[in-house]
Amino acid sequence: MAGTQTHPSDWMFGDRSLDLGTTRVMGVVNVTPDSFSDGGRFISADAALAQARRLMAAGASILDVGGESTRPGATPVSVQQELDRVVPVIESLAQETDVILSVDTSTPEVMREAAHAGAHLINDVRALSRDGALRAAMDTGLAVCLMHMQGQPGTMQMSPEYDDVVAEVERYLNERILACEAAGLKRQQLLVDPGFGFGKTLGHNLSLLKHLQRFTQWGCPVLVGMSRKSMIGDVLDKPVDQRLYGSLAAAVAAAMNGASIVRVHDVAETSDAIAVINALNGAS
Repeated sequence: MAGTQTHPSDWMFGDRSLDLGTTRVMGVVNVTPDSFSDGGRFISADAALAQARRLMAAGASILDVGGESTRPGATPVSVQQELDRVVPVIESLAQETDVILSVDTSTPEVMREAAHAGAHLINDVRALSRDGALRAAMDTGLAVCLMHMQGQPGTMQMSPEYDDVVAEVERYLNERILACEAAGLKRQQLLVDPGFGFGKTLGHNLSLLKHLQRFTQWGCPVLVGMSRKSMIGDVLDKPVDQRLYGSLAAAVAAAMNGASIVRVHDVAETSDAIAVINALNGAS
């Protein structure tokens, strides 16, 4: 399986490029009080910046800064709250680092302000479906990650159902890619994410991971986020703070099945695991 990867290389993120010929690690910086894993730990800008520096030192090629939790049952925040949380962190990081900076948002105003602050990637769990989001993404010129989610964060895990989860997620992402291209975005700006845990049961998540290679068909990098999620907890029957090894296994499986980027909380440990997979994929 390791020999079947189709990673893109030298992908453009705004005015910056990143070689995705090997799998890269994205570190999570949650500037929120209620994220499922580390909610409240980095709510102040100073704490978030300190965490971002730790993640960079540990091997993160990309930092994903988010100001609104999208965990199951999460409540929305106001646009101003999200701006106040996210923009100062991105602004400070842009001045001191050359890593790719991602803004985890579905809100057009936040996309625009984050771009002005120095972001390179819009990571949108709603795949630019909010009013004005496509236009905002177009205006920024940034790369965009399009994710699949069934329902909304508040209710998405109540009773997710699919006839064929892989085919349905595939169809949705294809439709969003075509909508983006019709609006003027280039294929070379787009990444895709099947949305593990976003309106999916454990069975759905495992099926998506097993067939992840199918999401490389459009030539867009595949980004995955499974770190510490309930799918890991369901397999191991362990709480959030005991899911490291399961998360590492999921990241390795994703890298072997075509993922260009793994979005994780435990960057140092994941970087080591992914380095072995990258070496394997590069071996003659």
